[in-house]
Amino acid sequence: MKVKFYTCDVFTRSPFGGNQLAVFPDASSIPEAQLQSIAKEFNFSETTFVYPPKNPAHTRQVRIFTPGGELPFAGHPTVGTAITLCIIGDVNVTENETKIILEEGVGPVPVTVRSENGIPAFAQLTAAQLPTITETVPDVETVAAMLTLSGEELAVSKYPLQFVSVGFPFLFVAVKDRASIACIRVNVPVMEQLKLKEVFVFTDDAEQKDFHFRARMFAPLIGIPEDPATGSAAAAFAGYLAAKDPIQNGTVRWNIEQGFEMGRPSLLFIEADKQAGTVTGVRVGGNAVMMT
Repeated sequence: MKVKFYTCDVFTRSPFGGNQLAVFPDASSIPEAQLQSIAKEFNFSETTFVYPPKNPAHTRQVRIFTPGGELPFAGHPTVGTAITLCIIGDVNVTENETKIILEEGVGPVPVTVRSENGIPAFAQLTAAQLPTITETVPDVETVAAMLTLSGEELAVSKYPLQFVSVGFPFLFVAVKDRASIACIRVNVPVMEQLKLKEVFVFTDDAEQKDFHFRARMFAPLIGIPEDPATGSAAAAFAGYLAAKDPIQNGTVRWNIEQGFEMGRPSLLFIEADKQAGTVTGVRVGGNAVMMT
């Protein structure tokens, strides 16, 4: 059995940056029992398998697998799959913007693909679920120990620890600066003790011009020791930040750099809408480049 696949780097304009993704644009002939094995064989953060939509009003159904299991939603696979389908001609592309809907485990995910010089290059997704915030979190010293940092290196007075989810929860942990974020070494036994699957660590000490945050994301318990770019976490992060922003009505935007410590620089662009002080929508976007 031969099945066509493509690979791309997501949340970057340059090859060998961003987050790697394998896309099977027509996975209908792949046996269900092999999906997880294929994702494990690639050993990318995620691999996507694309099918005809269940609802004919939608564009495609997409299933997302890490090396350790299936996910209901993930950002870089959504962005990368959308751009890939447009580039290879599986989705008809309009002149400047192409709007599609991908069916994922969390529900329909709207995606806008933008072309540059006639080539699909950027995609922005709207999270299917609004961010939900959980205030019950582990204690600061245990979280610091999990990251092999001191409690003083965390910036929890400015950015409190919180779980935020747009499909599955991330623990958001702020640290003081880039020096602290660069020193992180995850203590996996402590992470297991806390039953934490995904931890998003950030600082407002960004390096790139016009960027607001530097971030790292760790998920060793689901087969991802560190992720170069995490769109689902970025979407949840937009909700985290927007909930604290004083704006009552309008759209707020931030730019995130991630993956630099791994040698795979990634650039993510997030935004959130608020009405009467309530978050009503979150989006994350970025570029992707085809590799094979």
